[in-house]
Amino acid sequence: MKLPNLLKRFSLCLPLLFAAVPVVAEPVPAPPQLNAKSWILMDATTGSILLEQNADEKLPPASLTKLMTSYVLSYEVEAGRVRNEDMVTISKNAWSQNPVFGAKFNGSSLMFIAPDKPVSIIDLHRGIVISSGNDSTVAVAEHLAGSEPAFADMMNQHAQRLGMANTHFVNSHGLDDPQHYTTARDLAILSRAIIKTQDYPLHKEKEFTYNGIKQTNRNGLLWTDPTVDGLKTGYTEGAGYCLVASALRDGTRLISVVMGAPSIKEREAQTMTLLNYGFRFFQSIKLFDANQALDTRRVWKGAEDQLTVIPAREVSMVVARNVAANLKTEVQIESPLIAPISAGQKVGQILVKNGDEVVYTVDAVAQAEVPRAGFFGVLWDSIVLLFSGLFGMQV
Repeated sequence: MKLPNLLKRFSLCLPLLFAAVPVVAEPVPAPPQLNAKSWILMDATTGSILLEQNADEKLPPASLTKLMTSYVLSYEVEAGRVRNEDMVTISKNAWSQNPVFGAKFNGSSLMFIAPDKPVSIIDLHRGIVISSGNDSTVAVAEHLAGSEPAFADMMNQHAQRLGMANTHFVNSHGLDDPQHYTTARDLAILSRAIIKTQDYPLHKEKEFTYNGIKQTNRNGLLWTDPTVDGLKTGYTEGAGYCLVASALRDGTRLISVVMGAPSIKEREAQTMTLLNYGFRFFQSIKLFDANQALDTRRVWKGAEDQLTVIPAREVSMVVARNVAANLKTEVQIESPLIAPISAGQKVGQILVKNGDEVVYTVDAVAQAEVPRAGFFGVLWDSIVLLFSGLFGMQV
């Protein structure tokens, strides 16, 4: 999609199913033009896209592949199938990624593991994220799935589950292969999932020493911008220079993906251009928690005569900074409310307005069940409702 058309879509303020697109009172300045094959800027809270260019073009991801290797490992740890303190025996296949001792070197980055010398899961994870070690990714792949091809199947299953529609993996490390590809949009989706894992803090660690060798994180933005706390760099001749980054400023977290930049310097500079633009002109706000009490209303013919109204889900939005303070909410409840009412049943809607314009809606639901009253309770409320209708009284 062309950028001018994307900005035009922003101005329409169309709601999404799970997150609203940015609400723009006035057109934001023209977005930056980057010297890269593909890029995207996402709000991490809502998943809303602020900027994109060629975001669905299938490209070789190089070591950005290791983001999925890291995610699968975190997923297995959180599921209890492996533990961070588990020791992994290193196979000759994993060791052979080493150009000094092995036979499979293709420009690989390494953690410098050794055969038959067990390494902990957490150290292998640091080797993947910080050292970008191809040897550590193969070791993890073999430990979790038995072989790297089987692990690639796991990676593809997770990609499908996350909604990464244009991604296919054939290895755990990212060396170029015609059948190994992803997109900027899919990497943003994956990064959003990684940020929610318990191991995400590994991505901001600046250095890792293993086997007497200290290596620094290749994400240079960790040193130049204190708000950046992840995620991963990548480079092969086919992929060019790539960088997926995330930063948190004043409660707003953004994810940027730059693929196919011409140099390390350019991938970092262009990433900062995206992040600075997003933080300057947009912010993420939470309007309601999922179980937040919004109103209490009269219930008729019920065992209880009061009902607490809550939103159907948490409501967060990414909005232009110049309109955030102008947003108002209005709760519209069906009347009269007649029992029985089940917990979670829709009883109205919540409108989010920018002036007179409705920019987002979410269902208002019952917080708890209200059973039907007994015979005399139902009879009495029926009489009251009848007379209220006859005389035009509000109920």
